[in-house]
Amino acid sequence: MTGMHNDTRQSQGVARTLSRREPQLHKPKILVVNDHPPSLLALKTMLCNAPLAEEYDVVTASSGPEALRKVLDQQFAVILLDVSMPGMDGFETAEVIHSHPWSATVPIIFITAHYADELNRLRGFQHGAADYLISPVVPEILHAKIAVFIELERKTMQLEQQKQTLALMNRDLQVQQMQELKRMNAALQAEIAERRLAEKRAHDLATKDPLTGLMNRRSLTEQLEHAIVRANRQGEKLAMLFLDMDKFKSINDALGHDAGDELLMQMAARLRGAVRSSDLVARLGGDEFVVLMEGLPSYTAAAEVAKKIIHASSAPFDVAAQSGIRTSVSVGISMFPEDGKTVHDLMRNADLAMYHAKQERRGSIQFFHEELNARLIERRQLEHELQQALENEEFELYYQPKVCVLTGEVVGVEALLRWHHPRLGVLSGGQFMPAATETGQVIQIGQWVISTACAQARRWRDAHDGFPNLPIAVNIAIPQIYADLPKVIYNALRDHDVPPSALQLEITESLVIRDVERATSVLREISESGITIAIDDFGTGYSSLSVLKALPIDILKIDRSFVKDLGKDLGDNAIVEAVVNMARALALRVVAEGVETEEQLAILRELGCDEHQGYLYSRPLPAHALEEQLLHAGV
Repeated sequence: MTGMHNDTRQSQGVARTLSRREPQLHKPKILVVNDHPPSLLALKTMLCNAPLAEEYDVVTASSGPEALRKVLDQQFAVILLDVSMPGMDGFETAEVIHSHPWSATVPIIFITAHYADELNRLRGFQHGAADYLISPVVPEILHAKIAVFIELERKTMQLEQQKQTLALMNRDLQVQQMQELKRMNAALQAEIAERRLAEKRAHDLATKDPLTGLMNRRSLTEQLEHAIVRANRQGEKLAMLFLDMDKFKSINDALGHDAGDELLMQMAARLRGAVRSSDLVARLGGDEFVVLMEGLPSYTAAAEVAKKIIHASSAPFDVAAQSGIRTSVSVGISMFPEDGKTVHDLMRNADLAMYHAKQERRGSIQFFHEELNARLIERRQLEHELQQALENEEFELYYQPKVCVLTGEVVGVEALLRWHHPRLGVLSGGQFMPAATETGQVIQIGQWVISTACAQARRWRDAHDGFPNLPIAVNIAIPQIYADLPKVIYNALRDHDVPPSALQLEITESLVIRDVERATSVLREISESGITIAIDDFGTGYSSLSVLKALPIDILKIDRSFVKDLGKDLGDNAIVEAVVNMARALALRVVAEGVETEEQLAILRELGCDEHQGYLYSRPLPAHALEEQLLHAGV
């Protein structure tokens, strides 16, 4: 019992000793630096009349050197520093203050009379500014900003007081208690560091994209608002580049979200490397990025940067331990002031231009112009009308003969899709199939084409007037290759009771080389059933000889762009001759498209082309008109 009483008396004695030696908690201090006496007095009065004025003391200085002397003698929660001062200005004063260990972390709020001077503002942040105020200062705003730093300093001082108290206890308590007290001290220091880190994180979350470190939408909007003010004041142009990654969703779905995030980070790094040092890069979300360009010498400068971006993004990526991942970016550009004078207009119009670029050709550049609005509205209406076209039986197949070059005999026909549009008249496939592809209707339309062609083959075979059994060629779009195409074809042949020889498939070269492995697998299954396969528009897709050898094809169709200048351009003659020779080596037949003159036909005959197709013999015709023409010609 005696020992217990002794322990109690000892603890009480330690507590009394600590109470006597406990350091006093002083008020946080604010330092106001301004060389203009009325301004200095106004700021001090504003602070002394604040609702929380009793919680802090205000210290003033009328120059940079005087401020440095007071910073070395006293500790301040925050410094209000005038930018424009004679001799040592605010930026120089801030640099010296933050260079000293005693005052390196003191928050500085710059005050300037120059409204929206972004260069000074940037310079201020580079010198460690915590905030930036424009004179005349609004009291409520000043009070709100000061309150944050006063509260932080007060808590810091409380923590420092606790540290000092613990230090006193460490000297008075027994040795076995020392380690625990040190641990508590370290925890308090960690809390201080965590508070400061949390402030930095909060600032970054408000202004930066957390994944890529680029500016976020909010920060971009603020920067664009300031850029418009500057450009308008200085009579300069600025450009907004709206970027969207191509095929990102398919890559993300195939490799997973972690791989998608890695790809976005790599793309962000490439964008930063491709733009000018003065350009701002932001991520809006998903796979959308924006580049803001100021001080443009000409419109071509924006196009040159866009070209550099496309070039940088075209190189393969290494993602998720897989190399050779390819994507690209489509770029839409809006210009200030021609394409809009507000943030909303410039963003919207750049987005529209990007959408148009994607529709025209992925990985391309498109400037905005007013016509895009009308075209976008027309495109959306067309997509809506496509949904009803099949139900209303508005589609029809036209047929264009394919003719033997040597004998002049019709040896087949190509089925060409036409839409009898109730508003726009007769449309060719090229005018609406891109929209059908975007809306996912291309597979359904493609199935209708295959079934209708097989039905027409059956009718011609059942004719009693000696109409020839001509194979019908149908065009296949790339989404159909990824669908269950062999089964669709088999069902159509079976439903209409026609043999595989009645049908031919034409695949555009540029579509095949997008995924040679997949296309080869599907086309081989179709070829083995007895259906002839042709590569359409050959020469425009830049496929290699190894690709041609791998594909199960029977026919090469030379694109009309190489046929139209035969006899006029010796280069086109050489290209056609090379294609014919290559086809011979691969045991393929050659069909020339777009033949319109006897001279073209004579050259094709001399070069050894097998078949021709074009207006020289016949335009595409409805089935009944073609029947009459061929029967009249005695085919």
